[in-house]
Amino acid sequence: MGVKALLSKPLAAYVHKKDRSWIENPVEAQQAVFKSIVRKAQATRFGRDHGFSAISSHADFVQAVPVRDYEGLSSYFNRVKQGEKDVLWPGKPLYLAKTSGTTSGTKYIPITSDSISNHINGARNALLAYVHETGNSAFLDGKLIFLSGSPELEEIGGIKTGRLSGIANHHVPGYLRTNQLPSYQTNCIEDWETKLDQIIEETIDQNMTLISGIPPWVQMYFDKLMRQTGKPIKDIFPNFQLFVYGGVNFEPYRKKLFESIGKEVDSIELFPASEGFFAYQNQQQDKGLLLLLNDGIFYEFIPVEEYFKENPTRLTIGEVEPGVNYALVISSNAGLWSYSIGDTVKFTSIKPYKVVVSGRIKHFISAFGEHVIGEEVEKAMQRTMAKFPTVELIEFTVAPHVSQDKGASFHEWLVEFSREPQNLEAFTDELDQQLQKLNSYYYDLISGNILQRLKITGLPRGTFRDYMKSQGKLGGQNKVPRLSNDRKLADGLLGVAKL
Repeated sequence: MGVKALLSKPLAAYVHKKDRSWIENPVEAQQAVFKSIVRKAQATRFGRDHGFSAISSHADFVQAVPVRDYEGLSSYFNRVKQGEKDVLWPGKPLYLAKTSGTTSGTKYIPITSDSISNHINGARNALLAYVHETGNSAFLDGKLIFLSGSPELEEIGGIKTGRLSGIANHHVPGYLRTNQLPSYQTNCIEDWETKLDQIIEETIDQNMTLISGIPPWVQMYFDKLMRQTGKPIKDIFPNFQLFVYGGVNFEPYRKKLFESIGKEVDSIELFPASEGFFAYQNQQQDKGLLLLLNDGIFYEFIPVEEYFKENPTRLTIGEVEPGVNYALVISSNAGLWSYSIGDTVKFTSIKPYKVVVSGRIKHFISAFGEHVIGEEVEKAMQRTMAKFPTVELIEFTVAPHVSQDKGASFHEWLVEFSREPQNLEAFTDELDQQLQKLNSYYYDLISGNILQRLKITGLPRGTFRDYMKSQGKLGGQNKVPRLSNDRKLADGLLGVAKL
């Protein structure tokens, strides 16, 4: 056992013991974060505008600070981008994390000297939690790959600006830098396909033990490796033992990914975003993600059905219930205040508080009043594929197809299969039945002949990749929306596929 693997075990035990204090006192931990960030931001432009000096409770905060998304806070973000100090948080941010919004265009999220540790320690502690639980630390002695955006940064308003994954690349602990691949020069390549070729050249003969990235882009890496060598991943990297991922639901990709590997390996799910590092999987047999309650982020939770109301209920951590879908709202030491990040979560446990990401608040289909959400289409596909075990898919998305003729509208599922169903009709029928079971409104619309049964449109191999490339969103942290309430994405995919 190498030095890194050996020393990680006492560090993992120390972090585990330290975390027990806030895990066992979650309400108190959140109250301490709330008081600290409100007090520290009192003299900022935002704090003065919203009377932070008079806020002493969450009820006061709800009255003073409405829930907003990026557009709602854009006047403050614009001041920050212009280099103004003390706008949302004391001083100027260390970085602006550049991210592509589905409705906002490019967003610039502040990362401050107080909030940077949340991003770095969250990822570190996820690995240490795995070491503590399993006793396996050998992967730290091998090569580690993080498929990420470019670490090259520009400046806006005197603030270093770039993709979150690129910013994080500058903060990889020194003791891991000698293990890290690809090289800095390769990471700086902007074109994803060129970059991928270079990553393969640098890693193909290395002792890869940990691979991290968004599943569809990792799959692309694996596919190229297998085409080049004619071998499964387990034979290319015999000591590969840990896969770390986040950003999308893993289940639609799991089967194909592990078939590519050729063996089961442990995996850790993370819940990172430009706005903060929120949670990570701390137990291999539990898919729930431990919500980080003491790390500079104060959480509020809005029941999804109330989200678009004028004054929705805003719950704190001690008021949530398991199994309910909530829109996630945060206030933090990055200077985000009652900021809706767009994700929905569901608690799987409240002792300790663990969540799964259930979808996006703006990603739904309700063209006919059905309000189908991402979690439901993913579960429907997952359950259907379990009944058709030979089927493999690469990617899919769902959109409404609206017709003026009564009973002629339907949900169109645009699917790129790597192995198609032998009986597409039976597969489609099962998929529709599963969605009806998961969403009673959809069931009512089908049984009432308002909607036809869903239709699957198979797309040629590479369609999603080619579409993302055409949008400048190939690789890195970019994700395909699982569903949408309009035809923009669907029509774009069909245009690329020329169907």
